[in-house]
Amino acid sequence: MSHQIDSLAYTNRLRSLPPSHKLSFAIALLILSLISHPIGQMLISFWLILWIVVYAGIPANIYFRFLSLPLGFWLTSVPAFVINGVSLEAIQSVQSDVWQGWNMVIGNFYLYVSQTGLQQVGLLFTRALATTSSMFFILLTTPFTEVLQILRALRCPPLLVELMMMMYRFIFTLLAIADELWTAQNSRCGYRTWRRGMSSLGILIGQLLQRSLLCYRQVSLSMASRGFNGELLVWRSYSYRSSWRYIIEALFGCVALILIMVSNV
Repeated sequence: MSHQIDSLAYTNRLRSLPPSHKLSFAIALLILSLISHPIGQMLISFWLILWIVVYAGIPANIYFRFLSLPLGFWLTSVPAFVINGVSLEAIQSVQSDVWQGWNMVIGNFYLYVSQTGLQQVGLLFTRALATTSSMFFILLTTPFTEVLQILRALRCPPLLVELMMMMYRFIFTLLAIADELWTAQNSRCGYRTWRRGMSSLGILIGQLLQRSLLCYRQVSLSMASRGFNGELLVWRSYSYRSSWRYIIEALFGCVALILIMVSNV
Protein backbone atom coordinates (compact mmCIF):
# COMPACT_ATOMS: atom_id res chain seq x y z
CA MET A 1 0.00 0.00 0.00
CA SER A 2 2.84 2.39 0.85
CA HIS A 3 4.45 1.77 -2.55
CA GLN A 4 1.14 2.39 -4.33
CA ILE A 5 0.41 5.61 -2.46
CA ASP A 6 3.93 6.95 -3.01
CA SER A 7 3.81 5.96 -6.67
CA LEU A 8 0.55 7.84 -7.21
CA ALA A 9 1.81 10.86 -5.27
CA TYR A 10 4.94 11.09 -7.43
CA THR A 11 3.35 10.38 -10.83
CA ASN A 12 -0.05 12.14 -10.76
CA ARG A 13 -0.85 15.03 -13.11
CA LEU A 14 -0.89 17.60 -10.29
CA ARG A 15 2.67 16.72 -9.27
CA SER A 16 4.08 19.93 -10.77
CA LEU A 17 1.85 22.20 -8.67
CA PRO A 18 3.50 23.73 -5.58
CA PRO A 19 2.74 21.55 -2.54
CA SER A 20 1.90 24.65 -0.51
CA HIS A 21 -0.96 25.42 -2.92
CA LYS A 22 -2.36 21.89 -2.69
CA LEU A 23 -2.03 21.80 1.09
CA SER A 24 -3.75 25.19 1.46
CA PHE A 25 -6.56 24.05 -0.84
CA ALA A 26 -7.08 20.83 1.11
CA ILE A 27 -7.04 22.62 4.48
CA ALA A 28 -9.60 25.16 3.22
CA LEU A 29 -11.90 22.36 2.06
CA LEU A 30 -11.36 20.49 5.32
CA ILE A 31 -12.47 23.55 7.32
CA LEU A 32 -15.48 24.04 5.04
CA SER A 33 -16.34 20.35 5.46
CA LEU A 34 -16.41 20.74 9.24
CA ILE A 35 -18.59 23.86 9.32
CA SER A 36 -20.79 23.30 6.27
CA HIS A 37 -24.21 21.66 6.04
CA PRO A 38 -24.74 18.23 4.36
CA ILE A 39 -25.42 19.71 0.92
CA GLY A 40 -22.17 21.65 1.00
CA GLN A 41 -20.30 18.59 2.23
CA MET A 42 -21.62 16.46 -0.63
CA LEU A 43 -20.64 19.18 -3.11
CA ILE A 44 -17.13 19.15 -1.67
CA SER A 45 -16.94 15.37 -2.01
CA PHE A 46 -18.06 15.41 -5.66
CA TRP A 47 -15.76 18.34 -6.45
CA LEU A 48 -12.79 16.48 -5.01
CA ILE A 49 -13.63 13.46 -7.17
CA LEU A 50 -13.15 15.81 -10.13
CA TRP A 51 -9.80 17.01 -8.79
CA ILE A 52 -8.47 13.59 -7.81
CA VAL A 53 -9.78 11.36 -10.59
CA VAL A 54 -9.90 13.77 -13.56
CA TYR A 55 -7.28 16.45 -12.86
CA ALA A 56 -4.76 14.31 -10.97
CA GLY A 57 -5.42 11.19 -13.05
CA ILE A 58 -5.81 8.84 -10.08
CA PRO A 59 -7.67 5.68 -11.25
CA ALA A 60 -11.26 5.78 -10.02
CA ASN A 61 -11.22 2.20 -8.74
CA ILE A 62 -8.14 2.89 -6.62
CA TYR A 63 -9.57 6.11 -5.20
CA PHE A 64 -12.92 4.54 -4.29
CA ARG A 65 -11.11 1.58 -2.73
CA PHE A 66 -9.19 3.95 -0.48
CA LEU A 67 -12.40 5.84 0.26
CA SER A 68 -14.14 2.63 1.31
CA LEU A 69 -11.79 2.24 4.29
CA PRO A 70 -13.09 5.19 6.38
CA LEU A 71 -16.64 4.52 5.22
CA GLY A 72 -16.25 1.00 6.61
CA PHE A 73 -15.59 2.52 10.04
CA TRP A 74 -18.69 4.66 9.53
CA LEU A 75 -20.78 1.54 8.89
CA THR A 76 -19.61 -0.01 12.17
CA SER A 77 -20.88 3.05 14.05
CA VAL A 78 -24.35 3.00 12.49
CA PRO A 79 -25.97 0.54 14.99
CA ALA A 80 -24.74 2.59 17.96
CA PHE A 81 -26.46 5.70 16.57
CA VAL A 82 -29.63 4.12 15.21
CA ILE A 83 -30.63 1.54 17.83
CA ASN A 84 -31.78 3.01 21.14
CA GLY A 85 -33.30 1.38 24.18
CA VAL A 86 -35.29 2.47 27.22
CA SER A 87 -37.07 0.74 30.04
CA LEU A 88 -40.70 -0.26 29.60
CA GLU A 89 -41.82 2.55 31.91
CA ALA A 90 -40.41 5.19 29.51
CA ILE A 91 -42.02 3.93 26.29
CA GLN A 92 -44.38 6.89 25.94
CA SER A 93 -41.56 9.41 26.10
CA VAL A 94 -39.84 8.00 23.00
CA GLN A 95 -42.80 7.19 20.75
CA SER A 96 -42.26 10.33 18.68
CA ASP A 97 -38.68 9.23 18.00
CA VAL A 98 -39.53 5.71 16.76
CA TRP A 99 -38.92 5.36 13.03
CA GLN A 100 -41.86 3.78 11.14
CA GLY A 101 -42.81 1.50 14.00
CA TRP A 102 -39.50 -0.37 14.09
CA ASN A 103 -39.39 -1.53 17.69
CA MET A 104 -39.27 -4.66 19.81
CA VAL A 105 -39.43 -5.62 23.47
CA ILE A 106 -36.65 -7.72 25.00
CA GLY A 107 -37.21 -8.48 28.66
CA ASN A 108 -37.57 -5.19 30.48
CA PHE A 109 -36.11 -3.13 27.63
CA TYR A 110 -37.80 -1.45 24.71
CA LEU A 111 -35.54 -1.30 21.64
CA TYR A 112 -36.36 0.90 18.66
CA VAL A 113 -34.87 2.54 15.58
CA SER A 114 -34.40 6.22 16.32
CA GLN A 115 -35.27 8.96 13.83
CA THR A 116 -32.78 11.26 15.53
CA GLY A 117 -30.15 8.57 15.21
CA LEU A 118 -30.82 8.20 11.49
CA GLN A 119 -30.40 11.94 11.05
CA GLN A 120 -27.12 11.83 12.95
CA VAL A 121 -25.92 8.92 10.78
CA GLY A 122 -26.68 10.94 7.65
CA LEU A 123 -24.83 13.98 8.99
CA LEU A 124 -21.89 11.81 9.99
CA PHE A 125 -21.76 10.19 6.54
CA THR A 126 -21.58 13.46 4.59
CA ARG A 127 -19.04 14.95 6.98
CA ALA A 128 -16.84 11.84 7.01
CA LEU A 129 -16.97 11.63 3.21
CA ALA A 130 -16.00 15.28 2.73
CA THR A 131 -13.22 15.36 5.34
CA THR A 132 -11.62 12.08 4.25
CA SER A 133 -11.79 13.21 0.61
CA SER A 134 -9.89 16.35 1.58
CA MET A 135 -7.20 14.30 3.31
CA PHE A 136 -6.96 11.83 0.41
CA PHE A 137 -6.39 14.75 -1.97
CA ILE A 138 -3.14 15.51 -0.15
CA LEU A 139 -2.20 11.87 0.34
CA LEU A 140 -2.62 10.92 -3.33
CA THR A 141 -1.29 14.08 -5.01
CA THR A 142 1.55 15.24 -2.75
CA PRO A 143 4.51 13.15 -1.56
CA PHE A 144 4.67 13.00 2.21
CA THR A 145 8.23 14.35 2.24
CA GLU A 146 6.98 17.57 0.63
CA VAL A 147 4.30 17.94 3.30
CA LEU A 148 7.04 17.61 5.93
CA GLN A 149 9.09 20.29 4.17
CA ILE A 150 6.14 22.66 4.41
CA LEU A 151 5.84 21.90 8.12
CA ARG A 152 9.54 22.67 8.54
CA ALA A 153 9.07 25.96 6.68
CA LEU A 154 6.22 26.81 9.08
CA ARG A 155 8.64 26.26 12.00
CA CYS A 156 6.92 23.12 13.22
CA PRO A 157 9.01 21.47 16.01
CA PRO A 158 11.66 19.27 14.33
CA LEU A 159 10.99 16.40 16.72
CA LEU A 160 7.31 16.31 15.72
CA VAL A 161 8.18 16.38 12.00
CA GLU A 162 10.66 13.52 12.37
CA LEU A 163 8.19 11.46 14.40
CA MET A 164 5.59 11.94 11.67
CA MET A 165 8.04 10.73 9.04
CA MET A 166 9.00 7.65 11.06
CA MET A 167 5.37 6.84 11.90
CA TYR A 168 4.35 7.17 8.25
CA ARG A 169 6.98 4.66 7.18
CA PHE A 170 6.50 2.24 10.06
CA ILE A 171 2.71 2.06 9.69
CA PHE A 172 3.07 0.66 6.18
CA THR A 173 6.00 -1.50 7.26
CA LEU A 174 3.79 -3.11 9.91
CA LEU A 175 1.00 -3.63 7.39
CA ALA A 176 3.42 -5.26 4.93
CA ILE A 177 4.80 -7.59 7.61
CA ALA A 178 1.31 -8.52 8.81
CA ASP A 179 0.21 -9.22 5.21
CA GLU A 180 3.23 -11.49 4.62
CA LEU A 181 2.60 -13.42 7.83
CA TRP A 182 -1.12 -13.79 7.14
CA THR A 183 -0.46 -15.02 3.58
CA ALA A 184 2.02 -17.61 4.85
CA GLN A 185 -0.41 -18.84 7.51
CA ASN A 186 -3.40 -18.87 5.18
CA SER A 187 -1.51 -20.89 2.56
CA ARG A 188 -0.98 -23.55 5.24
CA CYS A 189 -4.70 -23.61 6.20
CA GLY A 190 -3.98 -21.72 9.40
CA TYR A 191 -7.50 -20.25 9.49
CA ARG A 192 -9.49 -23.34 8.46
CA THR A 193 -11.35 -23.55 11.78
CA TRP A 194 -12.22 -20.99 14.43
CA ARG A 195 -9.94 -22.51 17.10
CA ARG A 196 -7.04 -22.89 14.70
CA GLY A 197 -7.63 -19.36 13.43
CA MET A 198 -7.39 -17.91 16.93
CA SER A 199 -4.16 -19.83 17.50
CA SER A 200 -2.75 -18.58 14.20
CA LEU A 201 -3.79 -15.04 15.04
CA GLY A 202 -1.92 -15.20 18.35
CA ILE A 203 1.18 -16.46 16.57
CA LEU A 204 0.83 -13.68 13.98
CA ILE A 205 0.66 -10.99 16.68
CA GLY A 206 3.72 -12.37 18.43
CA GLN A 207 5.72 -12.64 15.20
CA LEU A 208 4.57 -9.16 14.16
CA LEU A 209 5.96 -7.68 17.38
CA GLN A 210 9.23 -9.56 17.04
CA ARG A 211 9.78 -8.65 13.39
CA SER A 212 8.74 -5.03 13.99
CA LEU A 213 11.36 -4.66 16.71
CA LEU A 214 13.92 -6.24 14.40
CA CYS A 215 12.97 -3.84 11.61
CA TYR A 216 13.23 -0.88 13.98
CA ARG A 217 16.69 -2.01 15.09
CA GLN A 218 17.84 -2.33 11.47
CA VAL A 219 16.59 1.17 10.69
CA SER A 220 18.35 2.57 13.78
CA LEU A 221 21.63 0.89 12.84
CA SER A 222 21.40 2.09 9.23
CA MET A 223 20.73 5.67 10.34
CA ALA A 224 23.62 5.57 12.82
CA SER A 225 25.98 4.17 10.16
CA ARG A 226 25.10 7.11 7.90
CA GLY A 227 25.96 9.72 10.53
CA PHE A 228 22.50 10.51 11.86
CA ASN A 229 22.84 13.54 14.17
CA GLY A 230 19.25 13.93 15.33
CA GLU A 231 17.78 15.61 12.24
CA LEU A 232 16.32 13.96 9.13
CA LEU A 233 17.08 15.97 6.00
CA VAL A 234 15.33 15.33 2.68
CA TRP A 235 16.83 16.57 -0.56
CA ARG A 236 14.44 18.35 -2.91
CA SER A 237 15.31 18.73 -6.60
CA TYR A 238 11.86 19.00 -8.18
CA SER A 239 10.81 22.35 -9.67
CA TYR A 240 7.18 23.42 -9.34
CA ARG A 241 5.02 25.50 -11.66
CA SER A 242 1.98 27.44 -10.54
CA SER A 243 -1.16 27.14 -12.64
CA TRP A 244 -3.46 30.15 -12.73
CA ARG A 245 -6.23 27.96 -14.09
CA TYR A 246 -6.22 25.74 -11.02
CA ILE A 247 -5.76 28.71 -8.68
CA ILE A 248 -8.76 30.56 -10.14
CA GLU A 249 -10.91 27.42 -10.13
CA ALA A 250 -10.00 26.64 -6.52
CA LEU A 251 -10.72 30.19 -5.34
CA PHE A 252 -13.97 30.40 -7.29
CA GLY A 253 -15.11 27.01 -5.99
CA CYS A 254 -14.33 27.87 -2.36
CA VAL A 255 -16.16 31.20 -2.65
CA ALA A 256 -19.15 29.45 -4.22
CA LEU A 257 -19.21 26.88 -1.39
CA ILE A 258 -19.11 29.67 1.21
CA LEU A 259 -22.01 31.46 -0.50
CA ILE A 260 -24.03 28.24 -0.63
CA MET A 261 -23.29 27.61 3.03
CA VAL A 262 -24.29 31.14 4.05
CA SER A 263 -27.48 31.08 1.97
CA ASN A 264 -28.69 27.94 3.75
CA VAL A 265 -28.03 29.18 7.27
